[in-house]
Amino acid sequence: MAGLNPQTPIPTELKLHRKSGMLSVTFNDGKSFSFPCEFLRVYSPSAEVRGHEPGQEVLQTGKKDVTITHIEPVGRYAVRLDFSDSHNTGLYSWDLLYDYGLNQGIMWQDYLQRLEASGSSREVK
Repeated sequence: MAGLNPQTPIPTELKLHRKSGMLSVTFNDGKSFSFPCEFLRVYSPSAEVRGHEPGQEVLQTGKKDVTITHIEPVGRYAVRLDFSDSHNTGLYSWDLLYDYGLNQGIMWQDYLQRLEASGSSREVK
């Protein structure tokens, strides 16, 4: 993995809100984002979800009720999130989380459209 982009803001706070199932991240440029655990799980940066090259992405289904069970710092550039469905192989760099924060609305609509097109569901079947 390439080093952190020096222009990327650094988180000053990560807070898991267990009741609402949200992870809030505040960056040193003043921007703050709240991510549903489900969003972070379906957009995991792991090879298991993204594939090893473009076009190999695996649509994640049945993740509506997934939660984050543990947050592990990775150096000074990322965190590893452990999810309640045992997934824990994605490293969420500060660059990635910031990008996800800026594009969350578009990404979520894309995910919902891909679910619908595949006849899949956010619910566990």
